[in-house]
Amino acid sequence: MEVLVVGAGVVGLAVGRAFALRGHVVIVAEAEEAFGTGVSARSSEVIHGGMYYPSGSARARHCVDGAEKLYNFCANHGVPHRACGKLIVAGDDAEADTIAAIRQQGEANGVRGLELLDAAAAKRLEPNLACTLALHAPHTGIVDSHALMLALLGVIEDHGGALALRTPVERLSRRDGQWHAAFGGSEPVELAFDAVVNAASFGAPALAARTEGYPAERVPVLRLARGNYFGCTGKPAFSRLIYPAPRIDGGLGIHLTLDLAGRTRFGPDVEWVEGFDYRVDPARADSFYGAIRRYWPGLPDGALYPDYAGLRPKLTGPGETAADFRIDGPEEHGLPGIVHLFGIESPGLTSSLSLAEAVAGQLDA
Repeated sequence: MEVLVVGAGVVGLAVGRAFALRGHVVIVAEAEEAFGTGVSARSSEVIHGGMYYPSGSARARHCVDGAEKLYNFCANHGVPHRACGKLIVAGDDAEADTIAAIRQQGEANGVRGLELLDAAAAKRLEPNLACTLALHAPHTGIVDSHALMLALLGVIEDHGGALALRTPVERLSRRDGQWHAAFGGSEPVELAFDAVVNAASFGAPALAARTEGYPAERVPVLRLARGNYFGCTGKPAFSRLIYPAPRIDGGLGIHLTLDLAGRTRFGPDVEWVEGFDYRVDPARADSFYGAIRRYWPGLPDGALYPDYAGLRPKLTGPGETAADFRIDGPEEHGLPGIVHLFGIESPGLTSSLSLAEAVAGQLDA
């Protein structure tokens, strides 16, 4: 079977790997000049545990399964990563109830090792932390996302697949039992494939609209949320990730993350935007200081500086409950041999290998 994967972010590359390992011929088409320049390039690089999401949801299933698969893949392919652990912290009694509920939800989802800690126990782990209660998630970690994508691409190429850069897919049409992809770029061409996976992230709804026979009413509205990150000067004050109690809209709040060199950064916040603008407004630091000092009172004045921003492809808007991953396969839309992926944001990186197996299973039945 010849398979076209549209989009060379971490999910698209994971899907390409899954098909390549099954013995299929894989082409991953990417409109940009390099792989992983969109959502995958501007994440927090966290390997999530899966304790936040409703039981039975795609996010819960694929995050928990994907984290285990991701740790194994990284260990077997030399991808830098570390299971540094995470503390989800409460600043008052109401948030303490939320934290306890997250533990219950996490255990229902199959997350291992969750432990509630009182303030003293949490402070023994992280002396600079202030909280009334904390949930310790020891299997949460961090990963080098670029090295991960490079390793996924390596598997594809080792099995005869290829990455085609600067190759936008203009439209998809169905003829003679195959999908015909019209490619743009410097040398427009049309090629036929037995199966197609639309993993184009921001571009996924637009490509679905340009897919012959795909129901127009199923094309979602793309909403963009910018997440801003601030770096922090000085010696790192924490060795684990620190997350506040989650927001009502499903956001995880302004949390403290670490990179593999130990550097500290904070974010993301949620800023609804209309276009693709990655600039970080330095004035947003004002709100960051207040949020961070709820769990790190010792954050020095002037320590934060604008670092980077990422955009997330949302299926719901401001004030709405966060949507689940949407895996739109033949059973949903009625077209053979094609899967559209919509709203694959956090925990998309963690879930990538699990999502890839599910997609490959749908089209390789």
